[in-house]
Amino acid sequence: MSKPYFSIILPVYNAAAHLVATVESALSQTDGDFELIIVDDGSTDESFSILRGFACNDHRIKLVAQSNEGVSAARNLGLEMARGIFVAFLDADDLWRPQKLAAHRKYHEDYGSVDASYAKIAFIDQDAADGLDAKTYSTVPKGLLSVDQIIAENPACTMSNLVVSKQAIDSFGGFESGMSYAEDQEWMVRMVSRGFLISGIDEHFVDYRLSPNGLSVDLQSMYAGWRQLAMRYSDAHDLSCAEAIYCRYLSRRALRAGAPARVALAYAMQGIRSDRPAFLQDPRRGWLTLISAVSALIIPRSVRIHLFA
Repeated sequence: MSKPYFSIILPVYNAAAHLVATVESALSQTDGDFELIIVDDGSTDESFSILRGFACNDHRIKLVAQSNEGVSAARNLGLEMARGIFVAFLDADDLWRPQKLAAHRKYHEDYGSVDASYAKIAFIDQDAADGLDAKTYSTVPKGLLSVDQIIAENPACTMSNLVVSKQAIDSFGGFESGMSYAEDQEWMVRMVSRGFLISGIDEHFVDYRLSPNGLSVDLQSMYAGWRQLAMRYSDAHDLSCAEAIYCRYLSRRALRAGAPARVALAYAMQGIRSDRPAFLQDPRRGWLTLISAVSALIIPRSVRIHLFA
């Protein structure tokens, strides 16, 4: 059996609400040369039944189930099964634009030295059908990603955005199973630290759902996970600068998703305390984030979500 060009790895845990749309966005790719490896991580909702229906109707789908071990373990199981030349990751509530895989294939054919690629993502409401009515978009910096960029803000934003050479992955390894947050950043930092190259495509291919439910707790866990990661590189990198930029990212994320105003302001002030020049170095992201976080205290949540997207 010939190898597919792509192995898509989709970890699933209690994602029934958006799972149909996510799987359909993968199956609707204009480049159909892929296998879709779906790992159910011990779901207790209808996720597995939904997935079984898809698997029965498309031979490209490989469906496996494991007890709940976390997203890193689920992705690692997918990597063990992957036969593709490139691996593309997709989270269970995100969406792909139909041309995503085709664009990444062309990019890697044009730039053969690049080991991993990502693109622009659209931040969308939790119940949005797609990214055509996006709240905002991520930015794609020019050139290759550095360790500092990944630690500070991670321009790729989400694993759903990454396409990586399987040969490279076999060299630097899978995800650290002990990490529940920042595991994607740790993986990318390890990739770049070992000499592999990541660069971006300045086009929109991924829709990322923003969920305000439990966001404050998620942000706290993200921050704790980030600090765990950052301390590993504290000898060689300016963590105060990186922390300021990461806190700015958390503040902006809180504003986009309509989290309590005090949450956005707390992260903005922590960023200012860590390194004020670094926090404010990009006027659009720095000053605008700070002003928005302060203004959010007196603006109703429904208005905030619209204004600060």
